[in-house]
Amino acid sequence: MSFPLLTATAAVPAIGAVATAAVPAARRNAAKALALLFSLATLALAIVVLVRFDPDGGRYQLTESHSWIADFGVRYELGVDGIGVALVALTALLIPFVILAGWHDADPLETGSKRWRPTQGFFALILAVEAMVILSFEATDVFLFYIFFEAMLIPMYFLIGGFGDRAHEHGEEAASTQRSYAAVKFLLYNLVGGLIMLAAVIGLYVVAGNFSLTEIAQARADGTLHMATSTERWLFLGFFFAFAVKAPLWPLHTWLPNAMGEATTPVAVLITAVVDKVGTFAMLRFCLQLFPEASKWATPVILVLAVISIVYGALLAVGQRDIKRLVAYASISHFGFIILGIFAMTSQGQSGATLYMVNHGISTAALMLVAGFLISRRGSRLIADYGGVQKVAPVLAGTFLIGGLATLSLPGLAPFVSEFLVLVGTFSRYPAIGIVATFGIVLAALYTLVLYQRTMTGPVKPEVSAMPDLRARELVVVTPLIVLLIFLGVYPKPVTDIVNPAVKQTLSDVHKKDPKPEVEAAK
Repeated sequence: MSFPLLTATAAVPAIGAVATAAVPAARRNAAKALALLFSLATLALAIVVLVRFDPDGGRYQLTESHSWIADFGVRYELGVDGIGVALVALTALLIPFVILAGWHDADPLETGSKRWRPTQGFFALILAVEAMVILSFEATDVFLFYIFFEAMLIPMYFLIGGFGDRAHEHGEEAASTQRSYAAVKFLLYNLVGGLIMLAAVIGLYVVAGNFSLTEIAQARADGTLHMATSTERWLFLGFFFAFAVKAPLWPLHTWLPNAMGEATTPVAVLITAVVDKVGTFAMLRFCLQLFPEASKWATPVILVLAVISIVYGALLAVGQRDIKRLVAYASISHFGFIILGIFAMTSQGQSGATLYMVNHGISTAALMLVAGFLISRRGSRLIADYGGVQKVAPVLAGTFLIGGLATLSLPGLAPFVSEFLVLVGTFSRYPAIGIVATFGIVLAALYTLVLYQRTMTGPVKPEVSAMPDLRARELVVVTPLIVLLIFLGVYPKPVTDIVNPAVKQTLSDVHKKDPKPEVEAAK
């Protein structure tokens, strides 16, 4: 029996969560080091998965299949395609940086105070989320996927509500109230989506007789499994609604600014760069593969919602006074691009969307973490409380600028390639939608450059005059992300080579081909 590599990538952080939580309360630094060690071990396993994956091989590789709940046809089935393996690698890459960036975020609030934070719990919860997200990217049994899709809400709820941002303009009591509100809103929105999905999962079992993604998709392709048109559409809507909440897609997005604003910076990165990717990934893996005809039926409405997300998120980002909420609304705009690429039903659009998931994770992590370092120094999230930072902390300002330029998709940085592919793929089939979506790029330049101008340039405000530059630990966090943004901006081929075969298979599932260019023949 071969080594269960996919299980190991999820089991290592899960074991690490238990081990970290078990460290005695007095040994906080030991708990942090142990969590970091387990996250690095997970990264090493993810690299092995990436190396062993053959882009030109079978659709799902490194598969594992074991009977679990035989009476209901539930199996423990894992497998990764090019899209899944890229997102497993992204998750494993970001978690060590999240842990390093949050090294002091769960320390006691005050020396000698009775108010304390369970440091071990903070890092254990991060590892628990990592394990569940990785299993979500690997699961090929629909019921197994659903379990971890929902289970990750529990540790995220405690991370948002129990370990909120200390930089709150109205004091600790108000901060606690806001954290509780944000955590409950996050949980309720996602639980409602999950319950609707559960009804659809049960309906799928009634129709198909099992939960195996590969078996159901194959039966649909062979014509041995028939769904009535209305049944397929209702099941599609049940799945899509849950994924749209997680993504988040307008108008189901309102939980995200609250959650990111009130969470610590590393947890905010965990939300938007890791957890939310499960929603867009699942649209590709489950919606398009299980319900191809319903996916095509719903495409016009979804494209309109995606364009609204792009423009609406960017407009609200322009008007924000809070740095973290600005990044949150920018992420809503970016997720609109990802969903636009998925449902453009072209190879360029879906390749761009998958590449965007990876690049957005890296660029948002870079920008948000540097913003967090900035906020921790000043103790305020308000843009108006900054000014002239580049004169006293040039390295911090420089990395902040690169993260911001990546957010606005500057050519030469990673998000540009993915955004360009999404727009090309969309324009080739839906030119009007592609034109409107382009306004998101203009607005991104506006909110990013205005943010930089107001915080980093101009006269040095007295409150930031003694601000220290990035320290060694912070440079270790930021530097690899900046390097990746530049490398993938210049040479995205390593990622596109992995995801393109999976994209072609997904297009085949929905019986779509790229439209032929309408050009006048040369005379």
